[in-house]
Amino acid sequence: MLIGIMSDTHDNLPAIAKAVELFNREKVDLVIHAGDYVAPFVKREFSKLKAPLKGVFGNNDGERKGLNKVLGISEEILEIEADGMRIIVLHGANEKIVEAFAKSQLYDVVIRGHTHKYEIRECARTIIVNPGEVCGYVTGIKSVAFLDTKKREIKIINLDTEEPLGFMSL
Repeated sequence: MLIGIMSDTHDNLPAIAKAVELFNREKVDLVIHAGDYVAPFVKREFSKLKAPLKGVFGNNDGERKGLNKVLGISEEILEIEADGMRIIVLHGANEKIVEAFAKSQLYDVVIRGHTHKYEIRECARTIIVNPGEVCGYVTGIKSVAFLDTKKREIKIINLDTEEPLGFMSL
């Protein structure tokens, strides 16, 4: 299964469109969003996804009822199993909770956002993935990640150049 991972879109419609286009071109089976969509009008771009969208709320998602209505987002923490891999998704505003999920060793992958900085790192036997920010507002780098559950690989891609920013084999 090929999973597209994104976070911190913050209403940047052109950047969301770019991410959706890349995910569709790569034929991802699922897209995971780690929060901070911000407003329900982002549905315009997310509705173009050819794969299902699953995600969690972030700390800037104030219009939760609207986001739930248009995107079906209703959780702050989401567990997913894909090809035998146990994945947990959260926005990650509380670092202690992110680390606790990783150290619990209940999950193969912890997907988080919030910091706007892309990262792949190992904690015990768990991989923590932050795809960075789609919006590009904080770091100036628009990025997404791909998790290939069959190849057991994670890579982070710069949306503007489509060059790799990070890679790890699981």
